[in-house]
Amino acid sequence: MKKLVLIILLLISPIIGTGQETAPEKPDGYFSNLTLKISYALGRLKLIETDFPLPESIKEYKDITYKTIENTNLKLDIYHQKKISEATPLIIFIHGGAWKKGDKHDYWPYLIPYAEKGYITATIQYRLTGEAIYPAQLNDVISAIQWLQKNANEYHIDKNKIALVGGSAGGHLAMMAAYSDASLNIKGLVNLYGPSDLTTPYAQQTESVQKLIGETYEDAPTLYKIASPITYISKDIPPTLTFQGTLDELVPYKQSDNLDKKIKDAGAMSYYHKLKGWPHTMDMSVKVNEYCQYYMDEFFKKYISKN
Repeated sequence: MKKLVLIILLLISPIIGTGQETAPEKPDGYFSNLTLKISYALGRLKLIETDFPLPESIKEYKDITYKTIENTNLKLDIYHQKKISEATPLIIFIHGGAWKKGDKHDYWPYLIPYAEKGYITATIQYRLTGEAIYPAQLNDVISAIQWLQKNANEYHIDKNKIALVGGSAGGHLAMMAAYSDASLNIKGLVNLYGPSDLTTPYAQQTESVQKLIGETYEDAPTLYKIASPITYISKDIPPTLTFQGTLDELVPYKQSDNLDKKIKDAGAMSYYHKLKGWPHTMDMSVKVNEYCQYYMDEFFKKYISKN
């Protein structure tokens, strides 16, 4: 009898798995941003670690200047396993901050885990709106991607297997780069609650958008249109994975609803995860971050896998 039970357990174990092998359910969200804040205040909302030591197994290239403009050195960081010696897929992370703040170090909680998973990761600096208006930010992102491609051999990068990840303003810039410049040859894009249409009434009146463009919508509607990723959607854009929370007060979830629809209508690939009851920067939550990383893992395996 014991042998029979053991055989049954061995047979079903691949189906049961470890918990990481099965797709996670969407994490339960909150009724409102107020209830979320109360939960956080009571210590019931567990957040990810945002600053931790560099693992011994990871090699770091810190503050590499990829471009100098107007006496400003723009820099990037690169990470990979020390044992890597062959061309390896690259994931480039683009930080958010309403185009006016933020730092390339902000993506540390993703840079290191994905380097440990076997990818090369990079994070880039770009000019903020206090220094220059659009399209300076996009030009910087494109310059960084091109620099990484040009120097691919030195850092063991497979320049034909590059994906972009951006959050909020970084999501906007990632989409702009991937959608508007086919020569970059981006194979996949992860958009974390990034604005895709700056021409909506809400976006038009948002101070951070106005500072990005440098003019009001009434004075320069064309500039708002050409700075909107949704303008460049076609069947030829790279596959897009989007995460969006319904409690987002900075980027309305309708932005991602419309983005997903337009991509699919164009015949391109869109994977959309709308998480009910979660706010902007929702992936700071441990359970949301785990959910996002699971689907990012699957996305990267499909579109920039070594195999």
